[in-house]
Amino acid sequence: MAKDDFIAGLCERIREHASRRQALRIRGGGSKDFYGERTEGEVLDMSPYAGIVAYEPRELVVTVRAGTRLADLEAALAAERQMLAFEPPHFGPGATIGGAVAAGLSGPRRPYAGAVRDFVLGTRIVNGKGEDLAFGGRVIKNVAGYDVSRLMAGALGTLGVITEISFKVLPLPAAEATLEFEMDEERATEQSNLWAGQPLPLSATAWQDGRLRVRISGAPPAVEAAKKKMGGFEVEAGDYWRDLREQRLPFFTGASVLWRLSVPQSAAPVAKGSAQLIEWGGGVRWVAGPINALDVRSSLQRMGGHATLFRGGDGTIGVFQPLQPALMKIHRRLKDAFDPAGILNRGRMYAF
Repeated sequence: MAKDDFIAGLCERIREHASRRQALRIRGGGSKDFYGERTEGEVLDMSPYAGIVAYEPRELVVTVRAGTRLADLEAALAAERQMLAFEPPHFGPGATIGGAVAAGLSGPRRPYAGAVRDFVLGTRIVNGKGEDLAFGGRVIKNVAGYDVSRLMAGALGTLGVITEISFKVLPLPAAEATLEFEMDEERATEQSNLWAGQPLPLSATAWQDGRLRVRISGAPPAVEAAKKKMGGFEVEAGDYWRDLREQRLPFFTGASVLWRLSVPQSAAPVAKGSAQLIEWGGGVRWVAGPINALDVRSSLQRMGGHATLFRGGDGTIGVFQPLQPALMKIHRRLKDAFDPAGILNRGRMYAF
């Protein structure tokens, strides 16, 4: 099927389902089916709509169809010594770039390079009315509609079916090293934030069981200078950072329930007594095992954070932190504007 025929067929299918208010469940590689609330409806398979539309390594811009496998895109970028700087997790070999954007998840480099939405230059979507729409552009200077493109990052397909995305990409670092330090949680968070305020090439941090690991990336002289200034012990990281990103470390694989706590980086320890792995200089705190969701969510809300039931557990408490009325009103208005019949990934985030 020609690519234009795919889009035309997609628009028609959405219009038909909207007329009957019949739900559609958007799916790429299925690697993130576990994430979010349960959805309903027929599967809308986006995996056939794949391929790189345009790639200008000198301009640091790539445009890609949503069904393109994430591994294939990363391989094409690596051949030019470039990368998706937000390090999106795959969670499976079939992961697609459309799913990565829709999930809005970023890897270890996020606090030092930026989130998914920070690298999205433009998107093409089909909304819940069956309209083929484009926002933003393929060049960094073109920012028309940029905020609308950003809305698609993390919306879990509830506002539209992503068909194409343009990204800003970055060069791969010339050198990397991993340093290790023995510190308790509070000291590790404090030290990570002190380093982040200095001209050091930080690219990841992770703390667990009294041990802080820090990845530094950049030009070889900068990495060597940082090693001397920071101290600690240099360790052979191997696949550690990749396994952290893909949640293949024993901490994750042994957890039947996994919570993701998002808090200000300088926040004091939370969920004390639970097994934790802390990333992003304290900004993301993974908790393995059950917690008192009401208490933790209430505490995090007061400090400007939120708690997500990432995997497993009792889904009746809600996967995502309940929104305040004003924010819920905005979400509903956006949903009504993009998908008035409410057919796209119905209920994937909230009950509308």
